[in-house]
Amino acid sequence: MVDVRGPRFAAWLTTAVLAVVLLSGSALLLGAQAVVFALGALGHNPYSLAWKRFLRRGPAPELEPAAPLRFAQLLGLVFAVTGTAALALGATTVGLAAAGLALSAALLNAAFGICLGCELHLRLVRTTSRTRTATTPAITLNRNGATP
Repeated sequence: MVDVRGPRFAAWLTTAVLAVVLLSGSALLLGAQAVVFALGALGHNPYSLAWKRFLRRGPAPELEPAAPLRFAQLLGLVFAVTGTAALALGATTVGLAAAGLALSAALLNAAFGICLGCELHLRLVRTTSRTRTATTPAITLNRNGATP
């Protein structure tokens, strides 16, 4: 479980970085943000860790599961890598569009607490768990404990 304030702080920093990327068109800066997203997908977002180490005050007012946050970071990584590659290859419109989509998601999380990646994660988990339950055949055992 994660203190909700850490990811919100990380979302504000991500918003700032991606805004600078949109203004500058910097593939290098977007690549650096991709590294941050990769670390976040592994559960080690440097922005959240900095918040935890230097800024956190008092106990967490609310906790949330870490898995949806890691999934959201993975989605951010996909957009950042796409944008970085596009900018590096001269496809500026595609690169800035990818950065803009990531910026929109980060700003929604930072300003309103709406994590699009987290919501998508929850929907995928619900969908796959229903599908798995509905399509997985029941295994029956005979008296000896073997399948017939």
